[in-house]
Amino acid sequence: MNTGENEQGLRKIMDFTRLLSIAILVIHFYLFCYSTFKELGLTATIVEKILSTFSGMAIFNTVLSSKAAALLLLVISLFGAKGKKNERIANRTIAIYLTAGLILYFFSQLAFYLPVPGSYRPELYICLTTTGYLLILTGGTLLSRIIKFNLTQDVFNRENETFPQEERLLENEFSINLPAQYRFKGRTRKSWINIINPFRGNLVMGTPGSGKSYFAIRHIITQHIRKGFSMFIYDFKYDDLTKIAYNTLLNNAGTMCPKFYVINFEDLSHTHRCNPLDPANMRDIADATEASRTIMLGLNREWIRKQGDFFVESPINFLTAVIWFLRKYQDGKYCTLPHVIELMQVEYKYLFALLNQEPEIEVLINPFISAWKNEAYDQLEGQVASAKISMARLSSPSLYYVLSGNDFTLDLNNPSEPKIICVGNNPLKQQVYGAVLSLYTSRMIKLVNQKNKLKCSLIFDEFPTIYFNNIDSLIATARSNKVATTLAVQDYSQLKKDYGREQAEVILNIIGNIICGQVTGDTAKQLAERFGKILQQRQSISINSSDTSLSRSTQLDYAIPSSKISTLSSGEFVGMVADDPHTKIDLKIFHNEIINDHESIAKEEHDYKEIPKIRTIDAESIQANYLQIKQDIQDILWDELDSDKNPSNCRSQQGSSTAFFKGMRL
Repeated sequence: MNTGENEQGLRKIMDFTRLLSIAILVIHFYLFCYSTFKELGLTATIVEKILSTFSGMAIFNTVLSSKAAALLLLVISLFGAKGKKNERIANRTIAIYLTAGLILYFFSQLAFYLPVPGSYRPELYICLTTTGYLLILTGGTLLSRIIKFNLTQDVFNRENETFPQEERLLENEFSINLPAQYRFKGRTRKSWINIINPFRGNLVMGTPGSGKSYFAIRHIITQHIRKGFSMFIYDFKYDDLTKIAYNTLLNNAGTMCPKFYVINFEDLSHTHRCNPLDPANMRDIADATEASRTIMLGLNREWIRKQGDFFVESPINFLTAVIWFLRKYQDGKYCTLPHVIELMQVEYKYLFALLNQEPEIEVLINPFISAWKNEAYDQLEGQVASAKISMARLSSPSLYYVLSGNDFTLDLNNPSEPKIICVGNNPLKQQVYGAVLSLYTSRMIKLVNQKNKLKCSLIFDEFPTIYFNNIDSLIATARSNKVATTLAVQDYSQLKKDYGREQAEVILNIIGNIICGQVTGDTAKQLAERFGKILQQRQSISINSSDTSLSRSTQLDYAIPSSKISTLSSGEFVGMVADDPHTKIDLKIFHNEIINDHESIAKEEHDYKEIPKIRTIDAESIQANYLQIKQDIQDILWDELDSDKNPSNCRSQQGSSTAFFKGMRL
């Protein structure tokens, strides 16, 4: 490259140095092979007189010294060589030239010991030395033409996209700390993922097999239990996470040891019973409305995008009326979801006569009664039948058994009775179970998100499989009440499909802590933009017939591009953490591999104890509970529609209901 020096003068100096090297080598041949030159008649008196003066110089005292001097001058001349750069020249070719040349050049003296006629030995020596010299010259010239900057060494630009990450362990009474390792400037370094403020929301994403549960969620569960959190776990593939929570609690029982409860619809001997419509926690009709909306949208996920439509809001209002009636009837003695389901199946004329006795729901049921009076049966069926059909899917003796009991309440962060509650789903029955578990979740949040309660952690594995209305409000408002929410999803598109674009965007944007494994498509693009850009170095080489130029530049580019997020290995995660005013974190972005002690975890899982059996239950007891709920509804209808307490207008509306119920009772 042009450095401003006199290139022509420099070239002359290099040429002279090389000529001097050749001259020393020729004098060396003449002096040490004089007899051969004399025999060939290649001597002259004047030449002998001139060269006799050189023979006294120190460099010609030995063969090795003169050859070394010639080689040294040759090497100096090669420093200024400027050949045309060629990216096809291989290092191996240069090494072969130089190695062969040095061997021939320095070991050519062995030619004097070869079994050949004496007159040929000097000639052979001269030929071998000259050949070695030329090979060294060729190899050195090629060395000046090689491109020293290998731009294809880091094909995927991995090293250029590395950046410094947090290497300090920042721990407090709420934190989640995951050990990890990352690469920076060609070295593997230790780091930590410090979620020091989990109350700002945690989102764990990754396709199946990316390691969400094994590398992240299990540590959130174990660390929060050890730090005294009460906990709610939605275990989609029961009992994977439930076992972890149960055994961690056994091994870390402290002075404020939470009680452990399980909701499981598959094995009724290993489940507690809990009424999500507990009348003690349903204070006004707004609670009934929210419970109704949760259960209906959980059963009909396509309605989420149609909220506000007439034929969506009507079934919700109808279910609200039934729930609130049972809440007010005998102070909520029959306020359970199974009783709600059975009451909804009653014939319209008896059901409306019954509901019309409660003034608070008159405004809710008035449109249905009007449609029935005006014989608008098609409209009425459209309003009510969709609710009845949806709720009828929950009519199961096992579901009725779990939903009609009261082994515990859902206020898990109650200071006087902290709890760890695990609710289990079944992937084969997720649509039915998911709707019921959505109701549990909705009612639980109402009780948890209050002041003066204990710190608690809510963990939702495969979050899109349940419907949780206003999850964004929980994340936004529960921070001050020390409620840490962790959502595990496979992909942002899955969240959009089940919750709608608007709510999915809100969830993704208000979450403070993100841990993401391999994801693709729009999810990877959004995360790449969220993680921002870093300063990266760029190099380019331009080769022409006379010169080679190297250009270096820096530019801002994505720290973690979407293509890299799409190709993460299992256990490798990217993300960002949020800090708080007391502990500032400058390096919030991370791209590392979480370190798990696999042997220790395997040993721990091998020693896990099974979830204990809670009760002994038989099919007859389950069926008896099922029939008793049906009988309770008959008793309510009989007592209310055939008694002096009945308003006269109800009797006129229901016509022959008295005779009907007497016949049914008999």
